[in-house]
Amino acid sequence: MSEHDIEKIVADHAALKNENTILKEQLALAQEQLKWLQKQVFGRKTEQTAVIMDDSTQLSLLSEEEQAVSLPAKEITVPEHKRKKKRTHDEWMSELPVEEIFHEEDNPKCDKCGSDMKEIGEEKYDELIYTPAKFHIRRHTVKVYKCTRCGMNPEVSTEPCNIRRAKHPELMIPGSYCSPELLAHIVYEKFCKAVPLHRQEKDFKSKGIPLLKATMSNWVCYAAERWCFPIVQRMQELLISGKIIHADETTIQVLHEEGRKPTSQSRMWVYCNGKMNDRSIIIFDYHPTRKGEHAAVFLHGFNGYLICDGYDAYNAVTGAKRCGCWTHTRRHFVEALPKDKSAYSTSVAAKAVDLCNRIYHEEGLLADLTAEERYEQRLVKVKPLLEAFFAWLDTLQISGKSKLADAVRYALNEKEYLCTFLQDGNVPIDNNRAENAIRPFTVGRKNWLFSNTAKGARCSAVLYSIISTAQANGMDVEKYLTELFSHPAGTILLPWNN
Repeated sequence: MSEHDIEKIVADHAALKNENTILKEQLALAQEQLKWLQKQVFGRKTEQTAVIMDDSTQLSLLSEEEQAVSLPAKEITVPEHKRKKKRTHDEWMSELPVEEIFHEEDNPKCDKCGSDMKEIGEEKYDELIYTPAKFHIRRHTVKVYKCTRCGMNPEVSTEPCNIRRAKHPELMIPGSYCSPELLAHIVYEKFCKAVPLHRQEKDFKSKGIPLLKATMSNWVCYAAERWCFPIVQRMQELLISGKIIHADETTIQVLHEEGRKPTSQSRMWVYCNGKMNDRSIIIFDYHPTRKGEHAAVFLHGFNGYLICDGYDAYNAVTGAKRCGCWTHTRRHFVEALPKDKSAYSTSVAAKAVDLCNRIYHEEGLLADLTAEERYEQRLVKVKPLLEAFFAWLDTLQISGKSKLADAVRYALNEKEYLCTFLQDGNVPIDNNRAENAIRPFTVGRKNWLFSNTAKGARCSAVLYSIISTAQANGMDVEKYLTELFSHPAGTILLPWNN
């Protein structure tokens, strides 16, 4: 065998070895992704430590020497948990109207001996009655009046004949039989209970009302543009003037949008104020893309704290202090946990989750403090944990495309933003408020699947803004919508109790 052949064999062996290494990495990544997808489809979605760790014991992040230096042991006081008292039947039933039915006998006789019986007491029991929806016509008869003098005798008066109608409310939607009560119910069913219009059409038909989906869709868009959009504009002004804003976005499919395929994914953005405000403001904003310019335009003039995930497009919002989300950081490590829980004792991901839990635990102990007290205590109790966490991440030698590598990179890239909440005691540690605010939209999306047009998507954003805000402020949404639609279009009736 010649020297050339030997060199060729060595080169081929090296190439095959390198290829084998790459294939092993790809296989490991594919298996990791498969396990994650299987968990998303068949597993529990919870991220609670008691479930994912299956153990209340905290793992040791640092060595004993390191703990003694950077994380001294300290006594932890767990606040007493007070369970909210449940309302009894008598409490909530006392608020409902009562229909009393008496059951008695005339001249009761004993069924044994036939003698007369006398009343010695009574027993009571209650039933909760449901009355199905009823429809009726509210017919307005408007009297028309004519002046008996004007226009009758030119010699007496040169004024033209004067005809006037009696004062009456205008139709909510010109040329339609839509009432405020009916439209409020349609909007409530779709945007609060996630009942698509085509299902409502079937429900109305079963009750003898031939109300078409297309008709309801036109009514909904008309109400969103005339009644709700001015209110959302006012809500946006109040939101921008605040100190804290949470932001997030999710996908939405729009079938007929100019210049885009029906399968394209558009974006529904959501913005809400901080949880420590007296009233909640939640605003949805539709755009066909995920570009940062949309957030920049919406938040123009805002100079407070912007809490969001690791999406870099939020950097386009100038003037705001960007804050990271510890829930997102922890979630990346949760997704990187090994399938075998017996391996948690040596798992980097498990140790990261444990330290995130410790950060949340210390933060939870500060919930009842004032903003100033929380700011001071964070510097004493929470800041050392953050410093230890990032110092430990810097020591890790992890590369590749695994979920653990992604989690470590995410945390290190977001380090600056994940520490911003230390600057103000009112700034929350995560973006859970925005995630909770956007959840009703994602639930509804599973039912109605897509928007037909971009106009429909924008109207949905307006109505979700009004309804989500009203719900967050504890209002009776259908009652509020009925009152709103009963006022002239353009009336600013904000969705909270003044």
